[in-house]
Amino acid sequence: MTRCSIEKLMPEYIKNFEAYTPSKPDAELAKIYNCKKIYRLNNNENCLGPPSKAIEVIRRFDPKRAAVYPSGDSYYLRLKLGKKFHKDPNQFLVGNGANEVIGFTLKAFCEQGDNIITADKTFAVYEWTAVFSGIEARLAPLKDFDLDDEGMLELMDDRTKIIFICNPNNPTGTYWNSQKLRQFIKRVNNRAVIVVDEAYQEFVEKEDYPDSMSLIDKYPNLVTFRTFSKMYGLAGLRIGYLVGNLQIVDIIRRTCIVYSVNTLAQDAAVVALDDDEHVMVTRRLVKEGKAFLAAELSKIGLPYQCGEGNYAMIRLPIDDGLAYRKLMTLGVMVRAMTGFRFPNYIRVTISCPEAMQALIDGLVKIL
Repeated sequence: MTRCSIEKLMPEYIKNFEAYTPSKPDAELAKIYNCKKIYRLNNNENCLGPPSKAIEVIRRFDPKRAAVYPSGDSYYLRLKLGKKFHKDPNQFLVGNGANEVIGFTLKAFCEQGDNIITADKTFAVYEWTAVFSGIEARLAPLKDFDLDDEGMLELMDDRTKIIFICNPNNPTGTYWNSQKLRQFIKRVNNRAVIVVDEAYQEFVEKEDYPDSMSLIDKYPNLVTFRTFSKMYGLAGLRIGYLVGNLQIVDIIRRTCIVYSVNTLAQDAAVVALDDDEHVMVTRRLVKEGKAFLAAELSKIGLPYQCGEGNYAMIRLPIDDGLAYRKLMTLGVMVRAMTGFRFPNYIRVTISCPEAMQALIDGLVKIL
């Protein structure tokens, strides 16, 4: 089959969609940029790694179990989640990272001609997954770095099926408090599914931050996403989950791919949930890292945006792509934000003191 005939088989929305190109492995980047060590400040990973209990589970994993299919519905993890959050285990669905549960939800409720609504500067996977599924993504501009509730409501019509709210928002760190979220849900009035993505929920210490999971019994159109990739340091094992009331989860379950979550990820996640000490230590490290970053950036004179979560955005007087390449030669890996509609910004992970110092030293040198 010729290339021309293959392209005829593609839907129009795929022809106009550019694939995401991930960065090369660290070892290859070290060769390209001639640096001996790389400080990974690009993906909001936990520099402390997984909780100690999860590390022990990973160490003791029996290689023979690799030949056996995992639990198709993450049975024991759902039991654990139900016990921890005082819900029916059947209210939880586990996926291969939060990205997969985004896909589950879209497939369950959207068809061509429908639309989803989210912010124009938020976690990009909501938009990407919709677009490459042939679903229109309507984007409400941010307002003072925050998600604009009025803007989202104005975009709704009778074909709006899902509204995605990243709370706190990645990459700005802003969040909707409990009152604002409740008011928004009431105004949507069951006209669409509301997804609240709480990937960074464990990092938030603000008293008015809402636990959307506690609202699920009251609002049947509400779904909460969470992940083990950030606070719990299991990004490499790819595991996340959603929770909603039984009716909505039963609908989403029909689109799930069984066996997509590997055995080791399930085992590690089960024990990670018990490690409150890991959460406290990580929170303390992030709090101290933010204070250090704020003080040092003020000395340099660089504007920054830092709210909740384990990340911050820094505005540079030079192109962010150029800054990325220059910092890589110094072993500091950041996220260039032009592709995320924040030109001349970089996003950095709040990490260990050594990495934070390397970032500041690098910024001083390249500027």
